[in-house]
Amino acid sequence: MALEVLNLGSLSAGIGAGLAAIGAGIGIGKLAGSALEGIARQPEAAGNIRTTMLIAAAFVEGVALFACVISFLAIGK
Repeated sequence: MALEVLNLGSLSAGIGAGLAAIGAGIGIGKLAGSALEGIARQPEAAGNIRTTMLIAAAFVEGVALFACVISFLAIGK
């Protein structure tokens, strides 16, 4: 019984980490695409857009990392 629970816990942690990675990839892809479009429309604002994009990308990665850590902590429960 305990072995089956561990296998399901590992499976759920893998699925959770995978979904977090997919979500982060989609989020950063949309973020970068929008930033490039904004820079193309207003090249003089490239510095501000780039800075804002990097800060937002760091937040997206932070949330994804947090989701991965939580999903792997769920294995122990």
